[in-house]
Amino acid sequence: MSEAAEGRPSPERVVFIDDEADVRRANRQSLELDGFTVETFGAAGPALAAILADPPGLVVTDVRLPDLDGVALFARLRALDPDLPVILITGHGDIRMAVGAMRDGAYDFLAKPYPAEALMASARRALERRRLVLENRALRATLDAAVEEDPAFLGVSPEMVRLRGLVREVANADVDVLVFGETGSGKEVVASALHRWSRRARRNFVAMNCGALPDSVVESELFGHEAGAFTGALKRRVGRIEHAQGGTLFLDEIESMPLNLQVKLLRVLQERVVEPLGTNEIRAIDMRVVAATKVDLGQAAAQGTFRDDLYHRLNVITIQIPPLRDRREDVMLLFQEFLTRAAARFGREAPPVTPAVREYLRRHDWPGNVRELGHFAERHALGLGRPEAAPPGAAGTATLGTLAEQVDRFERGLIREELFMAGGDVRLAAESLGTPRKTLYDKIARHGLTPTDYR
Repeated sequence: MSEAAEGRPSPERVVFIDDEADVRRANRQSLELDGFTVETFGAAGPALAAILADPPGLVVTDVRLPDLDGVALFARLRALDPDLPVILITGHGDIRMAVGAMRDGAYDFLAKPYPAEALMASARRALERRRLVLENRALRATLDAAVEEDPAFLGVSPEMVRLRGLVREVANADVDVLVFGETGSGKEVVASALHRWSRRARRNFVAMNCGALPDSVVESELFGHEAGAFTGALKRRVGRIEHAQGGTLFLDEIESMPLNLQVKLLRVLQERVVEPLGTNEIRAIDMRVVAATKVDLGQAAAQGTFRDDLYHRLNVITIQIPPLRDRREDVMLLFQEFLTRAAARFGREAPPVTPAVREYLRRHDWPGNVRELGHFAERHALGLGRPEAAPPGAAGTATLGTLAEQVDRFERGLIREELFMAGGDVRLAAESLGTPRKTLYDKIARHGLTPTDYR
């Protein structure tokens, strides 16, 4: 029978199970005095039903129960939710059993008799762990939803799997991030995801393209100005930095920022303060900076076109976005997604994908990356997506190296695609390609591929 505590349910709800009423009463009192909401049970069956109906933050159970022992109950709970913390209470003769359960994932065990403070301390640690687990689950759910919202994050290639995992890990590490990627690869998508999946998600995400503004405007736009700061400054303007207070500032094409402003930005990053134009007032800033570039900033710093100290300050964590030509197994998946969305937006049925279009998708090097593929899908949805209708220079051969380099890159992409289709089975991939298995193994080794990455 449940002996639920009165009051509203709490996220820190504890289910306590013991067949002795005095033990239940004493432990419930101790837990409630420590601020927990407690529900007690004298047997495993009713407790399990209540847990299924409303999962608690923590389960504390005696190993010896009249209908089902606590270890068996723990096994059932673990099958339902491996992350639900369970503390086992044992007599002297049950310690070995409890230790075995801990090896299987139980959070802790307490040997009778135990001081109330030992239970309180263990419960506090367990509930803090539970809070973090639930928070991470919510972030993962947000990630999955964001992938659905933005097809640029779609992909089954090992590179995209690693990229999504890295972005998820970095999102809550509250440090500045440098994102490197070619034009059209999705740098702003990554920056936006870092913001949405972080604890700053409720605050502003402020983007600024440093290469899209004249040098004379960048300073005022970024740092803000007071009225009268310069000719034409008729009223106060809040800069992008202040607008990003508490949130994330995304600086695209950071390599285009004038050198004199790089000094000011470095101070913002080091001291977390901003000084708008036309005032000596220094204002504290709490924000995360995500900078993006399509050039090698290390090389730019060595050549003197980018400040070395700013480069090292930004280069705490670098996220590199793989170009589309290096993950050809994602091309058709992305194209179908872009095509479906474009057809829905244009209010028409998606036209069939002909063999000629498939061959074009397979062979094209996509110098404009995901953005170029999205535009091609839109043209196809409008009936203009014939390969021969692609814009001049779309093949991108002018900047993609010698013929031998292009052939080598195409071969690597083709092998990767076949490995993906074969689930990493080299024998099946060799049969599909019509090449001896040993030859394919040699080519796999030469291209630095790992078949198990495609399983």
